Amino acid sequence: MTRQLNRVELEAGLSEVLRAPKDAGDLAMIVQRPVTGERNAVESGSLSVDDGLVGDNWKARGSGMTPDRSAHPDMQLNIMNVRAAALIAQDPRRWPLAGDQLYVDLDLSAKNLPPGSRLRMGKAIVDVTSIPHTGCRKFVQRFGRDAMEFVNSDVGRQHNLRGINAKVVQGGEISVNDVVVVASRGEPVG
Repeated sequence: MTRQLNRVELEAGLSEVLRAPKDAGDLAMIVQRPVTGERNAVESGSLSVDDGLVGDNWKARGSGMTPDRSAHPDMQLNIMNVRAAALIAQDPRRWPLAGDQLYVDLDLSAKNLPPGSRLRMGKAIVDVTSIPHTGCRKFVQRFGRDAMEFVNSDVGRQHNLRGINAKVVQGGEISVNDVVVVASRGEPVG
């Protein structure tokens, strides 16, 4: 079993995470979550305006953040910086345990990608939404309390180390190693 890093070890690895490219990077991993608790890392997938990542349970799972518990349209995709995932999970086979669908080598900080920013990957386009992506009880179980405190610290939130939420605005095929390009940036917050 992979050892969970403590806060000091996580903070020591932050400089590598912060070296992620700002304008264009690679799509490192695509993960479908067909049912709760199951993860399928795939080499390619399809993003749909209506369904998010095809084969993922986002739509069927719904959300406690909507009055009727339907899927929240601004939480269609969870995107995590692959350098942060590598630091926290260590072993690439454990990255999918974070629960995100897309792992990218790109600076996901609020300064670099404020809400409304648009990313192009493969044939698809997604918009960064304003809903924060935070760690949950499962994140603590899988990676430890120190990892949760690290991603939810002031620095962690500033750099969106837990990731960002996004929605598909133009569907299309995506593949691992596709270039993820910042097509436009939203207005800075604050």
